[in-house]
Amino acid sequence: MKLQNKTVLLTGASGGIGRTVAKTLARQGAHLLLVGRRTDSLNTLLEELPGQHRAITADISSDEGRQLIATHCQESGGINLLINLAGTLDFSFFEYQSDATIEQIITTNLLSPMLLTRRLIPLLKTREEAAIINVGSTFGSIGHPGFASYCASKFGLRGFSEALCRELADTPIKVFYLAPRATDTSLNSTAVNDLNQALGNKTDSPQRVADALVELVTSNRQQHYMGWPEKLFVRINALFPGIVHSALVKKIPVIRKYTEHQLETK
Repeated sequence: MKLQNKTVLLTGASGGIGRTVAKTLARQGAHLLLVGRRTDSLNTLLEELPGQHRAITADISSDEGRQLIATHCQESGGINLLINLAGTLDFSFFEYQSDATIEQIITTNLLSPMLLTRRLIPLLKTREEAAIINVGSTFGSIGHPGFASYCASKFGLRGFSEALCRELADTPIKVFYLAPRATDTSLNSTAVNDLNQALGNKTDSPQRVADALVELVTSNRQQHYMGWPEKLFVRINALFPGIVHSALVKKIPVIRKYTEHQLETK
């Protein structure tokens, strides 16, 4: 899909990756509907973008918010591309997470994108060319200690993307799945950044994720896993999970150290 003059709905637009994605898409000539929960952040972003775009202040985790988004899409004459980017994470061992935190992660990262997508599929079907991009994570393929709830949400999003891609194969809608590795955004706590450094994990910039997203949708590949050796670990974990399991179990003392430090600073 060429992005020039395409109408794109982007959730999580005011976040670290979202802002960069919005700027990258605007430079490609797309018309953007930017979704976020903070009007001031969205308006600031609008001022930074070339071209004419619209902001939608809405919470995708509520039915009211999803209906508001759908209404804006209809009033804009429809959309060509839905990008489910909104997300959240909490770095903690599962037993120490609250029910509210677990529910928020699953709702924001999995349930809300599913419900929003279902509401917009009829609108997307009316276009000659349409697509959905679900932004997941390497942790949607590898269960990592300290991120059990986050992994569950991203594993679910990956499965949803795969099944939906097959369901919509005889429609104009294409479904893409992008799996970034660790990315330098405000979602990462100090403990997460320190853990990545201690484990030697490489971290990508939001711009690299934005470029990968554009490359994915314009190349018409169904999925893309970012980073090396992360994409190799994804394949090894699928074929020989015991190898990755042993490697991560050895790192538990280091991971536990940083989760405990985060608990102390909360």
